Formats: sequence, structure tokens, C-alpha cells
Amino acid sequence: MENTHNCQKGLTGNQLKILALISMTCDHIGKQLLPNVLFLQIIGRLAFPIFAFMIAEGCHYTKNRKKYLGTMALLAFICQIVYFAAMGSLYQCVLVTFSLSISLIYILDTFVFRKPEQFSLPWAFCTFLGLTAALLFLCFICIGLPELLSATDFAIDYGIWGVLLPVVIYFTAHKTNLPAGFTLLATAMDLIFLSFSLGGIQWFSLITIGILAFYNKKRGSLNLKNLFYIYYPLHLIVIYGLSLFS
Repeated sequence: MENTHNCQKGLTGNQLKILALISMTCDHIGKQLLPNVLFLQIIGRLAFPIFAFMIAEGCHYTKNRKKYLGTMALLAFICQIVYFAAMGSLYQCVLVTFSLSISLIYILDTFVFRKPEQFSLPWAFCTFLGLTAALLFLCFICIGLPELLSATDFAIDYGIWGVLLPVVIYFTAHKTNLPAGFTLLATAMDLIFLSFSLGGIQWFSLITIGILAFYNKKRGSLNLKNLFYIYYPLHLIVIYGLSLFS
């Protein structure tokens, strides 16, 4: 993502991140503090697709893939421990979803998009087996394991279509020569499947297609790459603390 200090038309990555943070905060306030104010949760439907889009951008522009995945996975692990200790919940938060997304992107990027001279029949066979195993594992985590643990609240936030959303965005935006509009179309299709899966107000997530259409592929003047990692657990702690007094 190119940095710029100049005024640019459209929305920068920073502006999209801030919009997603505001939307996410509205969603969590609506769910935890004001459950009868449905409009807050409707606004919250914008957060996940925007974050998924920025995750795909992060996977493309990061200079240290191990650190990028490791930071997300570590924060996810810490949050899950806190969730279980505080509420006894096995529900896997969106950080787990994105950790799976990033892992799948890197696996596909490593085994599929390689130089032609590296191609060989044994490698192709191993790649097929590896990809099959990765997809089967993803289906097991997102679909099979929740069934096996049906007596608990275990589930992956946004399910398999949520995990696949950053993957779809990454490969259509950065690994093909298709027009930019195809990425938005592919994103919309994934969100449609996600909305069919979750139902209800999730259909409002399609509004983000119009917002993402204004993305100008610029980062913005500030480096906000660590803002999400700080803000996500902090705002949850504040909201949870307020819920104890409501």
C-alpha cells in the first residue's frame, strides 16, 4: 500500500480502518449495552468486510509475513484465553477467523503461485494433497468441529465464508490481471453466501461494496498498522466493564 501525504481522491487505507473501527465499536455497544437499538448492529455489519479487505491488503504489502501472522495469532490466542476465563466461552473471535484467513492465503500463495520453472509432477501432486488437506482442515474447523462440540458455543466467527473473504479479495486483487471491479464482484458474491449463512441483518454488509469502490490504494499520512491490535482488546475491556454496571 503506497504511502502519501498528498490529498487524494477516494478513501485511503487509514480512513477505511477508522471507519471499520467505528462500525465495530457500534456493533459491540449494540450487542452488549444496547441490544434493543438494532441500528447499532446494522452499522456494525460494515466492519467485517472492511477489515477483511484490509487484511488482504496487509498480506500483500507486509514485509514480514511471519510477524504479520504471528501478531494476529498471538492476539487471538490471548483474547480466547480471556474470553474463556471471563465467560467460559469457546466461541472463536474474529481474530481467529483472520488468523485462519492469513494462513490460507500464505499456503495458497506458496504452493499455487510459483514460477513455472519450479513446476514438476511430484511437486504438483504434493501441492494437490497439501491444498486438499488445508481445505479439509478448514471445513473441519468451521463446520465439523462446531457439530462435534454442539453442547458448547464453539464456532468460528463468521464461519467458513468469513475465513474465505480475505482469501478471495487477496487473489482477485493481487494475483490476477482482471479489472479492479472483479474484486468487488467476488467480494459481493462471498458476502452474499455469508449473508445466506447468517441471515438477518448480515445482508447490510453488502453496503460495504459501495464503500470499498472508493478505495484509492493509498495508505494515508499516518502509520496505523498497529491501531487495530491495540484498539480491539481495549474497547472490548471497556464495553465489558460497562456491561457489569448496566
